[in-house]
Parts: sequence; structure tokens; C-alpha cells
Amino acid sequence: MKQDSEIQCRRFVVRGKVQGVFFRASTRDVAHSLGVTGHAINLPDGSVEVVACGKPAALLSLRNWLRDGPALAKVESLDEGPVEISAPRRFTTG
Repeated sequence: MKQDSEIQCRRFVVRGKVQGVFFRASTRDVAHSLGVTGHAINLPDGSVEVVACGKPAALLSLRNWLRDGPALAKVESLDEGPVEISAPRRFTTG
């Protein structure tokens, strides 16, 4: 199966008060609404890793949302870079 050439994958690391504030679940909901697949997982250092695959406009919308996150979050920084993976079929949390 050929992957859509418009689909890109990006890795984001969100730091701040981002664990215990529904960040992963909220990210999953936003990703679903944008047609983005990937995952959001807590990292041992208290940050959240988001790997997202989708069309460039959808990834831009997700990135803009990640800068603030859900209401209870306090995002201090957002790092972003490309990631070479095959796009997953859905968005999961871990």
C-alpha cells in the first residue's frame, strides 16, 4: 500500500505542567478531529511526546494547539522535528 505523499510525520516534545492535566487525552481528541494519527505518551522527565502524522495543514493546526494544550496545562516549551516512521492507522495514548 502506497503512503500518501502529502502525509508527513513530526515529533513534538511538550514541557511544562503537561502530565496529570488530560494532555494526552485532549491531544488524541484534537488529532482525531484533524485526521492525524500517531501517539501521545508521558516521558519520565515529566514531558509529553507527541508523534503525529497527517497533512501539513493538519500538523500545523495540531502544533498550534500543542502550544497551549488543554485548560489545566501550562506549556513552557514545545520542541519539534521530523521523524521517519510509517504513518500509524490511528492515534493512541500511552
